[in-house]
Amino acid sequence: MIEPPMPLDETMRLMSLHSLRILDTQPEERFDRVTRMARRMFDVEMCLVSLVDSQRQWFKSKQGIDACETPRAISFCGHAILDEQILLVTDARADPRFADNPLVTGEPKIRFYAGCPIHSPDGRRIGTLCLIDSKPGEFSADDEAMLRDFARLVEDELALLSQTTVDELTRVSNRLGFNTVARHMLSLCQRTSTNAEMVFFDLDGFKAVNDDFGHAAGDKILKLFAKLLTKCFRATDIVARLGGDEFVVLMTGTDDSSAALTRLEKLAKAESKSIKGELVWSVGRVIFDPERHQTLESMLAEADSRMYENKLQRRLSGS
Repeated sequence: MIEPPMPLDETMRLMSLHSLRILDTQPEERFDRVTRMARRMFDVEMCLVSLVDSQRQWFKSKQGIDACETPRAISFCGHAILDEQILLVTDARADPRFADNPLVTGEPKIRFYAGCPIHSPDGRRIGTLCLIDSKPGEFSADDEAMLRDFARLVEDELALLSQTTVDELTRVSNRLGFNTVARHMLSLCQRTSTNAEMVFFDLDGFKAVNDDFGHAAGDKILKLFAKLLTKCFRATDIVARLGGDEFVVLMTGTDDSSAALTRLEKLAKAESKSIKGELVWSVGRVIFDPERHQTLESMLAEADSRMYENKLQRRLSGS
């Protein structure tokens, strides 16, 4: 077996994939509709929308298979994202890259594979629409053209998903995007006993900027702060603008309680000059407690409350 090598743009590719906030989300009819049609059209046992993460391939949509993900090291799709061509394997047992692959020698006993790369809205190859069967098969030029058409449908849905869950001004997640992913991530953290922490921000003096300098100046500050958050927090953290001058970051998989503090220190040291001088903010931190935070809203409310406590303390101290 030959493990798939890393694409030359691996870092940017992963950033593009993670920016969609689609990994580990619930199945959606918009993608399942495509895989159902493709499976029926090509008369294969399995059809997947597979997204290639750093260590795994995760299936946003799946037909004919129970698994939700498999290791990237044994994935066919890890090979398929290396270039723009459809990866066609007519008989995996006769292909030295896959002959002794566990997915070939064991379940689901892959013999035939055809994977078309799918791209994020910024053009990075983040996964495939792939057809799989336990019998060898052939694939014509017309078949390839049709598979590409189906892959474009997936890309269209990814583009729409990006538009509806991303704040148009700041290009971080909006409230809908944050709520959708955060609920799932907290549920996952609860099931796997994984740590999570929420950090809630409110920009101080933002209304005065709009009043004194106009909304264009206010927009520049919002974009600046969103850029600082994405720069200072981890690529895996969920950064969102909830509305107005309120932002939130959800950190998961933190090893200790100082993870958020470390990022906040980095944020405080970052260059943050605005039209009214140094950009300042109030902040509230909450560590996820499944017993206390049975809903996302309860955690948000506590983080918001702590942010206002911080704002009041700063006003009283004159800082």
